[in-house]
Amino acid sequence: MTKAPKAVLIPDFITVRELAELIQSSPIDVMKKLISNGIMASINQQIDFDTAAIVLEEMGFSAQSESAYAAAEEEEKRAEEREEKWSAMYEGESADSLVGRPPIITILGHVDHGKTTLLDTIRKTAVAEYEAGGITQHIGAYQAQHDGKILTFLDTPGHEAFTAMRARGAQGADIAILVVAADDGVMPTTREALDHARAANVPLVVAITKVDRRNANPEIVKQQLFELELVPDDWDGSTIMVPVDSLSGAGIPDLLEALVLVADEHEIVANPKGHLRGSVVEAEIDRSRGTMATLLVMNGTMKRGDSIVAGTAYGKVKAMFDSTGKPVKRALPSQPVAVLGLDSPPAPGVMFEATSSDKQARSIAEDRRLEERIRLASGSAPATMTLEDFLQQFQEGAAKELAIVLKTDVQGSIQPITDELQNISQRNEEGIAVRVLRQEVGRITESDVMLASASNAIIVGFNVNADNPALASAEVQGVEIRRYNIIYKLFEDIELALHGMLEPKFANRVIGVAEVRQTFRIPRSGVIAGSMIREGEARRNAKARLRRGNRIIIDGVNVASLRRFQDDVREVRSGFECGIGLDGVSEYEIGDLIEFLVRERVT
Repeated sequence: MTKAPKAVLIPDFITVRELAELIQSSPIDVMKKLISNGIMASINQQIDFDTAAIVLEEMGFSAQSESAYAAAEEEEKRAEEREEKWSAMYEGESADSLVGRPPIITILGHVDHGKTTLLDTIRKTAVAEYEAGGITQHIGAYQAQHDGKILTFLDTPGHEAFTAMRARGAQGADIAILVVAADDGVMPTTREALDHARAANVPLVVAITKVDRRNANPEIVKQQLFELELVPDDWDGSTIMVPVDSLSGAGIPDLLEALVLVADEHEIVANPKGHLRGSVVEAEIDRSRGTMATLLVMNGTMKRGDSIVAGTAYGKVKAMFDSTGKPVKRALPSQPVAVLGLDSPPAPGVMFEATSSDKQARSIAEDRRLEERIRLASGSAPATMTLEDFLQQFQEGAAKELAIVLKTDVQGSIQPITDELQNISQRNEEGIAVRVLRQEVGRITESDVMLASASNAIIVGFNVNADNPALASAEVQGVEIRRYNIIYKLFEDIELALHGMLEPKFANRVIGVAEVRQTFRIPRSGVIAGSMIREGEARRNAKARLRRGNRIIIDGVNVASLRRFQDDVREVRSGFECGIGLDGVSEYEIGDLIEFLVRERVT
């Protein structure tokens, strides 16, 4: 029996000396094999993987690419994560009850690369008994057929809507089509769309559009995608790339066939007889019919008369319409339907489920509305994933890995930072993985915040700032932005966070400045400073600092009183007058400045 050659993992590039050490051979012997193949190389010269593989084969070994092996491991990990993400949808269902369902597909890409035209072409050529009508144009999702297989398409405006669905709890899709124009190539928004698809752990099919243009060059597009680690299937890779001409319909059958193949490779299942669950695609109020919501059934079967709750909305399904506008009595898994009967429009992306009765649906919805009102009244922000509390969230099962969006000032900083982050991950005894979702040069933008929000990630900036929309969005979404100027401090904080040893830091931030215009002495209240708010706002629950010229008279005192005319108020905004009293202050001078402070976590 012939013994199989020993497999050796080697990188894409390796020196002759390193290759010899890997197989415990002499560098001279390796150099002789190279010479016999017409390659002159010194002991410290690098050779590529293909060359090293030839040498190893002649010396009785088989070569395996480290990068290919790592990519396979990453794909296996993503498959496991995909299964975990869907597990909540099928909670309580037995494995025997799960059967195949149509795949849900979304189209992502640059705004001008033909996504809408591609959708329109698929709709016209592949939707069974297509009918133009009001419902069809607004339903936001529809089904197509190819060789008897049903495919569900989400007609979303792009990766932002796709990510918003994930941020609200829905997976969004089973498969993503990445659209790239053959005459334009990969654009920054193409990279963003790819980042969002990878963060969602969904398989990708690439549609290369506009191949009919005179300046179209699909091969250059493939090369650009290869540099983004998407290897075309005709280059012995795993990513199917299909050239299409949306206007003529050329290539559309091939694209649909590719989608069917990818769907067959992944177990896409549901229990049609199980508990009804799904996600909201969109919702609106129709003047004549009331609230109309487009719902995508993920598990179970929805029927007329079912009581459902979707976020803070609830109701009984009075009528359903399919993507062609026809009334239907039931909706199976992966089927989108427009539903009448909810009391208010639910937010797109929220999950819906059936309840045992109208009473239960109403009770759940009212509890959620009360929680929302309390949250808004208290001004509390969404829960933030922070470095300081990451280990605790990991141990509680709330976080599976430390996800990072990385932005740097120069391209040369990206590789050493990502390499060291992987080293930190491998050294971690808790087995916590560090995953870089995006690595780009430039300022931190709102798109980075959106990706971080949907993926429960933090944003790390090295020698870069965040623009104002990004800062505002981060505050609303509860995303932590950490900026560093010293690379070793960045690594130190990440390592400490993985061990639960990173302590939060706090500092005072000035939120408003008032100028003292006159003073009053009021019985039992002491001296009050009649002031004008010059910038920001004054808050009753803030701390205060009294400044006179360049001197600080008193710092960190409580605001004893804040009044507008005769009324006690909680806050006064810029441009308005008010009376201010500070604890322990009995003397003010005209022109004094009162600064209002809040204590915040800083990075």
